[in-house]
Amino acid sequence: MNKVLLIIQREYITRVRKKSFIIMIFVVPLLILGMTGIIALVAKNTSELSSEQVVNVIDQSNVFAGKLHNVKNIKFQPTKQSLEEAKAGLQGNEDLSLLLIPANYTKVPVQIFSKKKPSFKLTQEVENQMNTIATTKSMVEHHIDTAFLNTIKKNKISISAMEVTATGTKDANVGPTMLVGIACAIFIYLALFIYGAQVMRGVIEEKTSRIIEVIISSVKPFQLMLGKIIGVGLVGLTQFTAWIVLSIIATKIAGQAFSSPQSPMMGALAVLQTIPFGYILGCFLFYFITGYLLYSALFAAVGSAVDSETETQQFMFPITLPLLFTYILSVSVLFQAPDSPLAVWLSIIPFTAPVAMMVRIPFGGVAVWQLALSMSLMVIGFLFTTYVAARIYRVGILMYGKKASFKELAKWFFYKE
Repeated sequence: MNKVLLIIQREYITRVRKKSFIIMIFVVPLLILGMTGIIALVAKNTSELSSEQVVNVIDQSNVFAGKLHNVKNIKFQPTKQSLEEAKAGLQGNEDLSLLLIPANYTKVPVQIFSKKKPSFKLTQEVENQMNTIATTKSMVEHHIDTAFLNTIKKNKISISAMEVTATGTKDANVGPTMLVGIACAIFIYLALFIYGAQVMRGVIEEKTSRIIEVIISSVKPFQLMLGKIIGVGLVGLTQFTAWIVLSIIATKIAGQAFSSPQSPMMGALAVLQTIPFGYILGCFLFYFITGYLLYSALFAAVGSAVDSETETQQFMFPITLPLLFTYILSVSVLFQAPDSPLAVWLSIIPFTAPVAMMVRIPFGGVAVWQLALSMSLMVIGFLFTTYVAARIYRVGILMYGKKASFKELAKWFFYKE
């Protein structure tokens, strides 16, 4: 046990003393805040940054002429040019497009021509306006009062999602909850990859420099692997703790800077305060630790089986495929249906649970038995992978110059002590 603690101390101090560790602690929160500000600024001024698009309209149906109205950065103008002349005019101007409306526009496709690919905003705007004009024309032909219909359309219904709890009702905050779930999934996915890869690189470096031969004479391979995994994991927890503290401080500063009750920032902070971050953080730490132990043991086994990082690709893909698969589903499907059978099963299976469960937890619909089963299987899962990885590690760490394969790793697993 003392030897394992010494290895943990060695791994932890070695990495904490690096300049990159200190830089990451302070730079990452600043980068996240800066990136958030830049995204908000760009999103606000996207329309102002784009150049004005002029759309020449050839209306062979005589239905839409003069009815397409200009919007910001999109200007419609009828043209009497022939189709060939209008197409020729596109060659010298990337901000010019041509809209061709055929006489039988309900059966023949409407076309947009331009020198470069037309933007989605342009095609969507043309489609929306044409659909509105065509619908209005049909209603007039059928003697439907369009003015009365437009009055009815203005009566929009607003839905406020409420959550019923034991103490009453509260705002469900679906939007912020969804963002927190996706953010948790992304963070835990990146964390497992980053710190697992650190374990693998550390093993490869010690193996290729032959330092491992000196270390292995004093400690058992399992003790060395366990100490390395825990040491790097503690480095990760230190960074996360520092990021959480800095984020809380930044939030407090932002709250004071935008202290006006009418400020959008104050509104956003008020909404975030209704989310149970303590519960989410506790679950995040558990799934980070158990998920890290599960995957880093496999990363260590891969590092022991190869002589360079370029040889790890054949082993890395099968190991990380469940994690990658769940991550893609989480940011595209699972957050829309956090209680679906697919989400439930993915949050229970150990290899996919760290990401899938962190998407579900912010929504608050995880049953106690599901959470308990998932956590129990995570503990069993990392104990199993640690056992398997240790049996491969003890042999592979002293193998040099031999190309390993999955068949070879299976042999190493069954080697006797």
